Amino acid sequence: MTHTTDSIKELTISQPDDWHIHLRDDKALVTTVRHAAASFNRVICMPNLVPPVKNVEDARAYRARILQRVQDSDLNAERKAAFDPRMTLYLTDQTTAKDIEVAAQSGIVQAVKLYPAGATTNSADGVTDIHGRAAVFEAMEKYHLPLLLHGEVTHEHVDIFDREKRFLDEVLAQMIAKFPTLKIVMEHITTSDAADFVLAQGSQVAATITPQHLMLNRNHLLVGGIRPHFYCLPILKRRQHQEALLDVATSGSPKFFLGTDSAPHATDKKEAACGCAGCYSSSIALPLYATAFDSVGKIDTLEGFTSQFGAQFYGLPVNEGRITLTKTPMQVPTGYPYFDGQTLTPLMAGETLPWSIKA
Repeated sequence: MTHTTDSIKELTISQPDDWHIHLRDDKALVTTVRHAAASFNRVICMPNLVPPVKNVEDARAYRARILQRVQDSDLNAERKAAFDPRMTLYLTDQTTAKDIEVAAQSGIVQAVKLYPAGATTNSADGVTDIHGRAAVFEAMEKYHLPLLLHGEVTHEHVDIFDREKRFLDEVLAQMIAKFPTLKIVMEHITTSDAADFVLAQGSQVAATITPQHLMLNRNHLLVGGIRPHFYCLPILKRRQHQEALLDVATSGSPKFFLGTDSAPHATDKKEAACGCAGCYSSSIALPLYATAFDSVGKIDTLEGFTSQFGAQFYGLPVNEGRITLTKTPMQVPTGYPYFDGQTLTPLMAGETLPWSIKA
């Protein structure tokens, strides 16, 4: 480009993909699938349902429910046809190498998700002994099926702000040494430690970054009152970590790409004495990312992060469709209708963003 980013008022990019999203199930899909399919082609759907998606049979059934909801939506035919939910299996202590082989041959399972037991929402069925899963990781290497990691230790004595760093040191470094060809995505990284760790690894290790971790830090969550709609896991960290994530996300490094971790929780479940962890961003994700990139004068690097690097990591073609972002302010809705009379409050509800999607 011959112009500076300050002069960019409109940006047309390849249709993005979301490499980490929570759609939930059943009635929730009416809202979440429409929001996701409006902006994204491929979405990697998290398997932490109740009960979890543990095998290919579960994955096929879940994918069919998602696709039915997109067909029932009011989206145009082009958006409906382009939407491709990619499935993940929930790694448990009972997952076998045979499960991995079947998944790799299914054509619909994109990866396997590892939640340390108790790390986040619906993670009670997660792995209790990561080192005991060697046969599964060897099968994943053999069949080139990536491992997606919620990268936190869950020991009660470890401070919640330190759990990502401890996971890098105590778990992930050992896994990479033991399984050097295993493709790994460290999801929703939150610290400069994680960014530096990923940069230091080979091309088989990458990371996703959420809009909230680019736009917010723990002051936004806690100063002046607790803001429950900014509460997510891994939790927001210090400002210097936020700045480090912005640096790597906008750097043009193919190791970092879009994963919203958009997670729907009804408003009353967030605004509660024990509020749920998770930020809902799917409906306004692209304006959020554009705002974050433009805040550091790097809007011209957005397309690689949103539309190219994730596809390249997964060995998939970049989408042929296009979408245009414009520097026209938009107000984030204060809420969306959800199922059974509930509401869903998005990230930055009621705030004005400088970027929007051009109709």
